[in-house]
Amino acid sequence: MQKSNNLKSYLNLHLIVFIWGFTAILGELITIKEENVVWYRMLMAGVFMLVYVLVTKKPWRIPRKSFFHLIGVGLIIALHWIFFFKAINVSNVSITLAVFSTGAFFASIMEPIFFNRKMLWYEVFFGLIIIGGLLMIMQVETHYVLGMIYSLISVFLGVTFTLFNGKLIQKYDPSVITLYEFFAGVFFVSLYLLYGGKFTAEFFTVSQHDWILLLILSSVCTAYAFTASVNVMKKLTPYTVMLTTNMEPVYGIMLAYIILGDKEKMSPAFYVGAVIILATVILNGILKNYKAKKTLLADK
Repeated sequence: MQKSNNLKSYLNLHLIVFIWGFTAILGELITIKEENVVWYRMLMAGVFMLVYVLVTKKPWRIPRKSFFHLIGVGLIIALHWIFFFKAINVSNVSITLAVFSTGAFFASIMEPIFFNRKMLWYEVFFGLIIIGGLLMIMQVETHYVLGMIYSLISVFLGVTFTLFNGKLIQKYDPSVITLYEFFAGVFFVSLYLLYGGKFTAEFFTVSQHDWILLLILSSVCTAYAFTASVNVMKKLTPYTVMLTTNMEPVYGIMLAYIILGDKEKMSPAFYVGAVIILATVILNGILKNYKAKKTLLADK
């Protein structure tokens, strides 16, 4: 029974990662501007999370200090998604997701500083290899450099809010954290739109095509994928989760080529660079798992 549950959780995790890969495709297909997409996504996903919290009767009150922490993280998440969709719009899905694989490098540098632990030499070494793979891509796809820059900013912001949430999740339920962060993101994006005078009739004129895609983006790719990933993590080891998550760029690039066609066809050097990045991230995970098992045996 335990093996059956683990297999079910593993297959569910692959579905979640596949959904995350599909998010970039939706960003390419939705025709409204990046900040508009983020505003609608966070508002609609926030409503879904609110319904979930109320139905499951989770305690949602938090101290004032934590409230302001969550507000700040909500701003970072909103900026992360804005730069993510900007990257897709000025380059394409394949470029954006390939660059997103550099998140492991950012984490290897930022996590020791954030959690006050020793920096691991092999993480930095792998990070340098990832940068080499990225430079290979940038040399052959020079007309997509702006998209790569936007994507790098998005990755940095993504790792930042993940580290903050790594501390907050020790105190509060993940769905409650997300609820506050989504509505905080809506608040900050609303201020930006109000300041720029962008809350116009055109802003609220969304085609049926975009409404359908926004609904899928906010419900399946955001609210559902988040809550489902939390449940899966209760069944599987952190290594299995991390290693499977590294498949997101692979799924995304494959989907982009199938759905978007020739627009996503890249040069051979791009795929070499992307393989170098992905292989390094996976090798990093394997080494981490080996060291964790070695430490566990030593403790016994």
